[in-house]
Formats: sequence, C-alpha cells, structure tokens
Amino acid sequence: MDRDSEFVLYQRDDCHLCDLALDVLAQARFPEFCSVFIDGDAALEARYGERVPVLRDAASGAELDWPFGVAQLRGFTSP
Repeated sequence: MDRDSEFVLYQRDDCHLCDLALDVLAQARFPEFCSVFIDGDAALEARYGERVPVLRDAASGAELDWPFGVAQLRGFTSP
C-alpha cells in the first residue's frame, strides 16, 4: 500500500463491482488512491468480505461502501 495515499480502495480480484467503482472514480477524477486487494488476507476478508468495494479515507477512517456515484464521492472528500 502506498503510505502517501490519503484514500484506499479495498477490493477483490475478478470483482465486477470493483471494476464499476474504478470507473466511477475515474469519471469523478478522484484524487490519487491506492488499491488493496483483500483476497488471502484473513483480517481484511473478515472486515470487508462482501462489502467490497469500499473506499476508505485513511486520515479520518471514514468509509464509503459501494454503491457510490460521482456525487457521493464529491461529498465524501468535502470537509
């Protein structure tokens, strides 16, 4: 994980919802984020399991569960 990234997208391999989330992030021109794949990590699978994709603000700990759109992303990043 890139420790300099403010946002983390938790996802799984071969996840069509994760692909959709990536498309929404691109449409929103979302700031740089890092992707963390939960597959094979027991702690992350227990925490996120069926919730992925989940976008997490590393600074505040706030999480945005799928489904989300461009408007929700903008609200998520606004103070």
